[in-house]
Amino acid sequence: MKLFRATAAGMLFAAITLGVADLAAAEEETPVPGRWPLEKARAWYAKQPWLVGCNYIPANAINQLEMWQADTFDPEIIDKELAWAEELGFNTLRVYLHDLVWGDDADGLYQRMDKFLDICDQRGIRVLFVFFDDCHRPDPKLGKQPPPVRGFHNSGWAKCPATEVVIRYHEKTASPEEVARLRGYVVETMRRFKDDPRVLAWELYNEPGRSAGERSVKLLRDAWKWAREAAPSQPVCSTAEGSAGKEYVEIARANSDVISFHCYDDSKLEEIIDFYEKTGRPALCTEYMARPKSTFQRALPILKKHNVAAINWGFVSGKTGTVWPWSSRNGKDVYQLREQGVIVKPGEPFPEPKTWFHDIYRTDKTPYDPAEAELIRRLTGKK
Repeated sequence: MKLFRATAAGMLFAAITLGVADLAAAEEETPVPGRWPLEKARAWYAKQPWLVGCNYIPANAINQLEMWQADTFDPEIIDKELAWAEELGFNTLRVYLHDLVWGDDADGLYQRMDKFLDICDQRGIRVLFVFFDDCHRPDPKLGKQPPPVRGFHNSGWAKCPATEVVIRYHEKTASPEEVARLRGYVVETMRRFKDDPRVLAWELYNEPGRSAGERSVKLLRDAWKWAREAAPSQPVCSTAEGSAGKEYVEIARANSDVISFHCYDDSKLEEIIDFYEKTGRPALCTEYMARPKSTFQRALPILKKHNVAAINWGFVSGKTGTVWPWSSRNGKDVYQLREQGVIVKPGEPFPEPKTWFHDIYRTDKTPYDPAEAELIRRLTGKK
């Protein structure tokens, strides 16, 4: 079985700051007890089909809170969109949760997760759930979520937890209630679904370091302790390549049962695969495809050739606005633009650039590029 490769030179895509010298100088990380032995990880991966799919959020949700809160959770739209995923041959989704939704109503969240997993199961799809995330807006709040800003990449995506909570946790000034929420969110959720065959795997932290630099380390380390305490039957990981700092990469490599890496530069992809193939531990490409540097036409055949899980960013163009590039945010104040009314109003079509950055379909199911959809179906055997 071919696994994954990654030299230090090809580690990080354009937006990642970690360099070759940093990786070479990184010290060996001490793992938290409980990591799967290499043989167990390889045996687990050998039983899987080629894992292929996307990072998923429905088009009518601007962030994780809007996807999972009771008032806006929409199984009908989810089922409609996942029917399209099934037709493409997708069998895997990477899906983000949020600690505030759990803290507000854990039982209600679990009921909605069950419903979501049922929809996925009916479509032959399994889910990799993500707990924490250091990307984008620092100040998540429960309740009605803001409207999307026109032409702005991820104008409402919410960090998890809030940046100020990450900092307080690092400084050991977080309230007992905050600490209990963060720990319970991981431990109790894993225990609730620890033997659920609909759950493929768990990712503790997406791209740590982007919220508060090195101050995310304590939360990540403790999340690993909580995960081992919960002891799910599914593998656990945190983001390696894609994180903002060498320490986060090393923590992920030392602890992950299977590796989660990101690559948004196709010229680096085989180097990353090379590295993990040499270590022998299975790795999942949990983010790729950001046109024009990363495309289905270049990346997907490589990932299939090496039997590497292929989970691209985005599916249906919607409120997240991820058809727009990262550069669409440069020099702009998302809060000011929203106050000025530069928003997509309810019922308006979502604006799109000539060249999409992420995503595959419009909300009417027309693909951005029919040739891409045809390629995906051919490689998944759905043609």
